[in-house]
Amino acid sequence: MGESLRTKVVISAVNFTSGGPLSVLIDCLTALLKYDHLDQFEVTVLVHRKELVSQFIKHFHIVEYPEVKSSWLKRLNFEYRKSKVLSEEINPKIWISLHDMTPNVTAEVQYVYCHNPAPFYSVTAKEISLDFKFFLFNQFYKYLYGINIKQNKFIIVQQEWLRARFEKIYNVKTIVAYPNLQEVGEFSYKKEIVKNGTFVFFFPSFPRVFKNFEVILEAAALLQKNRQDFKVIITLDGKENKYSKMLYAKYSKYESIDFIGKLDRNEVFVNYDNADCLIFPSKLETWGLPISEFKPYNKPILLADLPYAHETVGRYEKVSFFNPDDADSLSVLMDKLIDGKLEFEGNSIDTPKAPFFINWDGLVSFLLGKN
Repeated sequence: MGESLRTKVVISAVNFTSGGPLSVLIDCLTALLKYDHLDQFEVTVLVHRKELVSQFIKHFHIVEYPEVKSSWLKRLNFEYRKSKVLSEEINPKIWISLHDMTPNVTAEVQYVYCHNPAPFYSVTAKEISLDFKFFLFNQFYKYLYGINIKQNKFIIVQQEWLRARFEKIYNVKTIVAYPNLQEVGEFSYKKEIVKNGTFVFFFPSFPRVFKNFEVILEAAALLQKNRQDFKVIITLDGKENKYSKMLYAKYSKYESIDFIGKLDRNEVFVNYDNADCLIFPSKLETWGLPISEFKPYNKPILLADLPYAHETVGRYEKVSFFNPDDADSLSVLMDKLIDGKLEFEGNSIDTPKAPFFINWDGLVSFLLGKN
């Protein structure tokens, strides 16, 4: 097909530099390369740095904007002024923004991928005192999400509960698209590991107030009054921020709790392999990746009884749920689990309503096709 007849598409991801957000961009571009009708499209990708997507440079037109992430003023200028100019220069039919904000652009079809659930969380007074920046972010994003949101044909989210929130608050059409999940591969749990009778609970996460570390720590403190044959391993050391400093000061005296600090990805999987149970108490998640990573080990999981956790764990037998504000009930579950007396609740979920996609391959076909 001639160059002039190719459909122009812009994918904006100027705010992504690492971790989960960058993986969204990588998954999107990887799916594009597999799309059967890619030769009918001319794709421009807006990124922070070209080297972040170096494997795609020969396939797409990559443009970098390294200054955009340096301040919110520059980010806002890019979304609402620069993007308008770019859209008039490129003249795309489709503009896909992968980072929450709906830019001011001229395009026949717009989509925005929203993967920050912070606006839908009620911050407590205690959490405000420990992380005021998160509170400001929480309030700011409620406003940012609403700007230009009606210009999108669809809002893309990762779970059904987020879809419900967007549809209720903003009255928009939504797509649920599950994230691409990496295979555990060689890390799959194959044998019992001898730990001298110590039962190991594990929770890997960075210490943010909504991650709710204290419910695990308080449960461990309660449990330690009656037994010492267990360990709770958490990935903070008290030096990260005000929240972690508070947790370390209050709970480091308990021998059953190991504050091991930040781990790299391989170290996390080593701990998955050694753990007897994953506890995931977070009150706010778009997905909850450790839950998906731990499932292939077919070992017990204790989860906060919240919609995101049910949807993330999916069909799974060795799981029970607890009130994320009730350390007593969690300690009871932990106690029964150590003794092998816990009767798991198990979990199953219904498939989200259409449009729904299990991964990026189907989502890309939908976004670029007729819908």
